[in-house]
Formats: sequence, structure tokens, C-alpha cells
Amino acid sequence: MFRSRYRRILWFFARVILHLVWWDVLLARLGMRALARRTRRERLRRIAVSFRVLAIQMGGVMIKVGQFLSARLDVLPPEITDELAGLQDEVRPESFADIRRVAESELQASLEEKYQDFSPEPVASASIGQVHSAFLRQPASEDEALARVVVKVQRPHIQEIVETDLAALKVVGGWIHRYPPVRKRANVPALLREFSASLSEEIDYLAEGKNAVTFAENFKNRADVRVPRVIWSHTARRALTLEDVGAIKITDYPAIEAAGLDRAEVAARLFDTYLKQIFEDQFFHADPHPGNLFVTPTGSDPDTGRPTWQLTFIDFGMVGRIGPSLFVGLREILVAVGTRDAARLVRGYQALGVILPGADLDLLERASARVFERFWGMTAPDMMRMHPREAVEFVNEFGGLLREMPFQAPENIILLVRCMGILSGMCTGLDPNFNVWVRIAPYARKLIEEEAGGGLQLLLKQLGENLRPLITLPRKTESLLERIEQGKVEVRTPDLRASLVHLEHSLARLAGAIVFAAFLLAAVQVYLAGYLVLAGGLGVGALLSLGWAILRRS
Repeated sequence: MFRSRYRRILWFFARVILHLVWWDVLLARLGMRALARRTRRERLRRIAVSFRVLAIQMGGVMIKVGQFLSARLDVLPPEITDELAGLQDEVRPESFADIRRVAESELQASLEEKYQDFSPEPVASASIGQVHSAFLRQPASEDEALARVVVKVQRPHIQEIVETDLAALKVVGGWIHRYPPVRKRANVPALLREFSASLSEEIDYLAEGKNAVTFAENFKNRADVRVPRVIWSHTARRALTLEDVGAIKITDYPAIEAAGLDRAEVAARLFDTYLKQIFEDQFFHADPHPGNLFVTPTGSDPDTGRPTWQLTFIDFGMVGRIGPSLFVGLREILVAVGTRDAARLVRGYQALGVILPGADLDLLERASARVFERFWGMTAPDMMRMHPREAVEFVNEFGGLLREMPFQAPENIILLVRCMGILSGMCTGLDPNFNVWVRIAPYARKLIEEEAGGGLQLLLKQLGENLRPLITLPRKTESLLERIEQGKVEVRTPDLRASLVHLEHSLARLAGAIVFAAFLLAAVQVYLAGYLVLAGGLGVGALLSLGWAILRRS
């Protein structure tokens, strides 16, 4: 069972990689780039459909991979993300007999002993386990005097399935990491190790229960946020019993409006809770997909008459923790965005380690400043109404930077990137006019005040930053004069140099393609003349020249 599963995963990704190499590398370099572009959308859609079918059939880690890809609206085309979005809830449930066997083994008692009633029909079915509604037979203590609960029970053999899937993905990651453009921007094996560590924690329901307790403690002074209570007397490593807090799904827009709630207010509260999680608690719910977030109406405000409600979080199997170094970089970026400080934004990128070595930092800073100047404060509809000429002008000015895209993906922020990708889509779905700039600005000011410790210290800090270049100017001038005297001054023209190198490699590939065509034509002619051995030799020469032309690094 597990061996065939392993082979099936490898075979699927091998076919996808070969497909992409054939269409987007081979045909593009042989002069059929237009054909590859014209068919690209439909080809990507078919690939996404195939993966969705595979993930639904296999479950396990494949669902998690699909959920991750569906959230990457920033780097993947809609043909893929749209097809994979349905993976959030589209998982076949296990038989109740298998679920009963796992639950009773973990709880060391029959379901009838632990619960007054246990529904055999699942409320939800996820990749790792499924959820059933139940009623407690008797509370273990006054603190747990709850009646209606939900019970999460893991799927049978999920540990072995996860290990098999991760082993296959490790091989696939090795394949992808061999491709230089990918290897330059991401350490794929390291990303997979981070993903594996997170998944290992997710299949431990005791760890999930502790995460829920930590999250609830962080929000104990926020009546507008709700977290289910953990029933520890009915919880084990593979079975978790929680207070039933289900309400309106956060993407059920008609139900939210029918309850008299403002969707824009829901989006704002959701975003603000994540700013708190990341920049105050340094502990965040890393899987905010629609099945894990609810809106719970609680009545109405006696003073204003407006409806009151809670934002309810469930499923704390996947959480992220912000370490000191990561927090420094994130804080720099938030303050930079809130204050439109392009130089500080680049420093934040450097602190996070997302900029490739050798990147043109000055050009990146100028591009960031232009983005702040043009886009700061705009909503998504505002950007959609922009004249295409503005985009063309930006590309003309920063085309080199856009082509190089000097960013990489460090493994320590994979959960955060995934989380923010999902969060962005959810906030925009709730409120098409959601303005991230307006929501960030107050937090940026708060962090600046905390960082400086008050107005006077902030002023002194800014003066110090402004005076630092003047203080170091004599030393830099002396160093420059010494280099001029020694003839060591070099004028760098990175754009021109890059263009020349690109032209050189393009000519080399063209030569390889010409040689390939010559070998191929000669092989056909010789074969038609009946000289099979010589034709075979010429065919080998054609293949070698074709491979050299394709694989030559640009």
C-alpha cells in the first residue's frame, strides 16, 4: 500500500516536470515560445485538475500541499489557485468503524463510556483527521462542565501515510532544487524540512491542545475573540475533544449579512488579530483557511443597538512562532510600510534574509520608493482602475529588477508567508475595498513609539541616523582617494554587463540549435539512403547538440 503510494506521487510530479520542461524550456528555446504561451493557461489548469483529483484520492500530505499552493496567489496563476481552492473541505471521510477503533484505542475506553452521544456522521473531514459532534457523559471537573462538544479523531495509519508522502516529496524537492532559477531563490530541501516539522506537530493532538490554550491565554482580555476550550480528560495524542463553538463560516457572506454584521468590520478585526499575533504575541494561527474561522453573533450592544459578535478560531494544529531575528525583520518591514520608508524596507528584507546576495540594493530601494509614492493608500479596486500606461512606465524604469527578482524564500518564514497569503485573500473577499495601508499605519506608529521609548528618544534616534553618513564621510573620502591613487577604482554597469552576458549565451544557444538542425537533416538524408549506422551516429550528435543548447545556463 505505502510503496505504491510513494511511486504514484513520484510518477505524478515527474510527468508534471517533464511537461513543463518540454513546453516552457525546450519548445520556447526552439522558437515556439508563442505556442507555449498561447496554450499555457489551459495546460496549467489541466495540471491543477489532475493534482486536485490525486490529492482527494490520496488525502494525507497531498491535501496540505494543495492547500499551500491554493494560497499562493502572489506567485501562482489563477488557473492553479482556483482549481485547488476546493481542497479545503473536499476530503472523503473514513468509515465510522475505523474512527471508533482509533478513538477507543487512544482514550482507553469505549465511546459509550466517555460520551453520552457520539454522532457517527462526521461534521467535517480533513486530511489528517475528521470531526464528530458528541455530548459528554459527565464532566471531569467543574471547569469542564460542558455538554456539547466536537471530537477530532485521526485517520487510521496517518503516521505511516505522512512519512511516505514526505519521503516522496523529499525526492521531488531534490529534482526541483537542481533547476538553477529555483535553487537561486529557495532552498527547497530546507523548506520541506520546515514543512515536515510543522506537519509532525500537527498530527500530535496533545500539542494542538496546548497551542489552543496558549492562543486563548494571549486573547484572554479580548471578548471579541473566541477559542474553544480543551476537554483534557477526553483528549489523547490521536483524539481531541473540544468545546463546540461552530457558527457562521467566515466565507458565508450571505449569512454574515443576514446576521446584520458589517463584512468590512469582520475583515478589519481578522487582520488586526493577526497583527497582534505576529507583532505582540509572536505566536500565530498558521492555518486560517475558511474552515477554521467563524463569526459568532452574541446579541446587540445595549447602548448603540448594533449587533455584537466574536471572531472564533479553531484548529490549532498548525501554528507559527516568531523568533527574535525574524521579529526584528518583520518589525522593520511593518514600520517601513507604515511610514513609507523605502530604505528601512530594504533593511527589513535584509534582516529577514529574503534578498539574494549581489542584489542591487539601490535599485531595489528606488523601486520601493516609487511603489510607495504611487500605490500607498490604494485599495485593490483603485489599483484595478489604474491606466496600463503606468505599469508600462514602471516596467521600463525597473525592468532589470523585475526580470532578476532578487528574492529568495528562507525556510523560517514559510508558515508566515502561507498564512499571510490566505489572510490577504480572505480580507479582500470579505471587503473588496479592504485597505491594508490604513490597517498597518496604527501598528507602525505603535512600534515606533515602543522602539524609541518616547518622542525625545525618537527625535534623537532620527538625528543619529541622519548624522551617521556625515560622520563617516571623511573616512570614506580618504578611502576613495587611496583607491584612485592605486588605480583600483572600478565603474560597474550591472545592466550593461548582464545584457552582454545574456546576448553571449543567446548566441551560443543559437549556434547549438543550428548544429542540431544540421545533424538532424544529415541523419534523415543518410537514413533515407540506407546507411543506418551512420544515421544513428548523426542522430546521437543531434541529441547531444540539442541537449547542450537547452541546458546551457543563461
